[in-house]
Amino acid sequence: MSKQKIHTKKELQVYRKQLRKTLTPAEAFLWKQVKSRQLNNKRFTKQHSIGHYIVDFYCASEKLIIELDGQGHFNPEAQEYDKKRTVYLESLGYKVIRFENKMVFDHLPSVLQEIKESFNSEEEEEEEEEEEEEAKPSV
Repeated sequence: MSKQKIHTKKELQVYRKQLRKTLTPAEAFLWKQVKSRQLNNKRFTKQHSIGHYIVDFYCASEKLIIELDGQGHFNPEAQEYDKKRTVYLESLGYKVIRFENKMVFDHLPSVLQEIKESFNSEEEEEEEEEEEEEAKPSV
């Protein structure tokens, strides 16, 4: 039995490319902050497909999805679609965090901090353990 491919499906390739070329202003603004491993040396991709959905940003090492919501996401139909999509992605083991576009522009440091706090990195745990060891009095 072969494992079903859920990432970067060929049938979504043209649409992914189109979305990458036409990022929203908020997506372009956040992309400048996370591209090229600028955020905690984590690799992000933009407009990445998982299943039949295309997510705004994806960090494979953290199984993290970042979605940016503009005005189109605030009507009941769009909110129901977003909820269904989030449930599906979380059922596959991904963590999904959402930000309103306005938040990205008005509170970028807070947005970046929330993204960093969502990392499950062993490196951070090791650093904390080292700090605890250094804080212990020597005998």
